[in-house]
Amino acid sequence: MSMTDDAKPRRRFLQAMAIVPASTLAVGGLTAGCTNAADGKAAQAAKPYEPTYFTKAEWAFIVAAVDHLIPADEYGPGAIAAGVPEFIDRQMETPFGHGKLWYMQGPFHPDQVPELGYQINQNPREVYRHGIEACDAWCVKTHGKVYAELDKSLQEQILKDLQAGKIVFESVPSKTFFSFLLSNTKEGFFADPIYGGNKNMVGWKMVGFPGARADFMDWVDQPNVKYPYGPVSISGEKG
Repeated sequence: MSMTDDAKPRRRFLQAMAIVPASTLAVGGLTAGCTNAADGKAAQAAKPYEPTYFTKAEWAFIVAAVDHLIPADEYGPGAIAAGVPEFIDRQMETPFGHGKLWYMQGPFHPDQVPELGYQINQNPREVYRHGIEACDAWCVKTHGKVYAELDKSLQEQILKDLQAGKIVFESVPSKTFFSFLLSNTKEGFFADPIYGGNKNMVGWKMVGFPGARADFMDWVDQPNVKYPYGPVSISGEKG
């Protein structure tokens, strides 16, 4: 996704990519959320989420960055309201976060085309840790403050430069770091709420996705008729 100051095209992009089984987006995800959904929801409402993998400084970066990737605006809630930072943090403790879902042995050839697969020796946890550390260090050296403390317009430009590979890190390719951040942000916005994101099913409501409803037989023979019911999570929670 190209970064843009125009929110409406960004929303159109989200709508275009979202019509997939959203419950499958959290690869190797967290199935524990299926149980005791009501109790878990009440506990979350009573206490703000505390990250389990990211440090305080890393968490500040994640929150600031995803707020640009899917901003809250007149078209709907953004990544922060949807709980995307929580989704990303929770994914770091899954097989995905530990890099157990693909081949992670050498040799590594990071300059090869994407079609040849993942080509660096860092799992997503390490990419985030090294990427955030490198980005904050670059921001301090270049602008005198860590990323989360910079002006919003400058934060936006830095994300554009990361996406384009204009900022070079020694520890991890900046484009790889941005790619994980963008992909996980989109996943957190549209995945089933049991994985921590898409709170109140704001992503599904935006695109009209009905969620994990079991039966659509009454509607398959009614083309162009608007589906009248709200979305449902795998846990049974209704939006």
